[in-house]
Amino acid sequence: MILTVTMNPSIDMAYSIEDLKENTVNRVSEVRKTAGGKGLNVSRVIKMMGRRIVATGALGGNFGAFIEEQLDKEKINHAFIHIKQETRNSIAILHDGGKQTEILEAGPVLTAQDVFRFLENYKELLSEADVVTISGSLPQGIESDFYAKLSSLAKQKKIKVMLDSSGESLKQTLLNKDKPYLIKPNQEEISELLNIKLNGKENSEILIKYMSNKIFQDVAWIVVSLGAAGAIAKHNNSFYRVKITKIHVENPVGSGDATLAGLAIAISEGKDDEETLKTAMTLGMLNTMEKQTGCVNKKLFSKYFGKISVTKLEVVNF
Repeated sequence: MILTVTMNPSIDMAYSIEDLKENTVNRVSEVRKTAGGKGLNVSRVIKMMGRRIVATGALGGNFGAFIEEQLDKEKINHAFIHIKQETRNSIAILHDGGKQTEILEAGPVLTAQDVFRFLENYKELLSEADVVTISGSLPQGIESDFYAKLSSLAKQKKIKVMLDSSGESLKQTLLNKDKPYLIKPNQEEISELLNIKLNGKENSEILIKYMSNKIFQDVAWIVVSLGAAGAIAKHNNSFYRVKITKIHVENPVGSGDATLAGLAIAISEGKDDEETLKTAMTLGMLNTMEKQTGCVNKKLFSKYFGKISVTKLEVVNF
């Protein structure tokens, strides 16, 4: 079973407006409301691919109840703790021929008792898990080393943790002695973590050098997304360049979450490196082809799986 953790879920609302005007009324022609947050996007894709999934985290108020109703409709198993504060909203305004403006609420403040109840719930859920994915931001009231604690608890039970976070929570987890099994940073997140400047046009050799930094030591998998250019990945001492085919992009939001879902599926099933990377990138691509975030068409999987190339790179020691 794959356990997904979303500590700061949201109701994701997408407003489609042809021509956004400031300081006046804008009428919305199309609204989509979904159970959101990065971890729930991961959950949805895993479910769509027919794998066992349990989603956990913290939910509160009427918005939290709405998210649970949506998960029930999608038949996604879940085991959230309930808090007194209201779960947040995240608004994406799609406007002016492909532009996207996002308005993100900070979310609730968790109490020490909330954190304790979550950890007890998490420990119980680990008893059935093969892999844990941890995604997104931390809500207020939780220390930045919280994901490090979750990683340690899983590692004690020899469960692989896959972390998709950024900033201080990612840094604290990498400084922990119990490293996550996999991380999935983009170039901007690597820049922040290592305090360097990347312009997005670095070649494979430069990225490999940064991926070999001592802060990543003992992290088995590092997958760096390059957007439409594919990815650079490291598994233990092997490096790979992944290239994807050109596709029509309907909605790129959530493609990183779908990629993490693919990594979790493949690694939980013991796939080799090439198949793991191709599974991940295929689901990332399929997500961009759907209007709804965190959705894939399983019927197209084989077609696009065959269009991805994975090349093992010859690497000198840095």
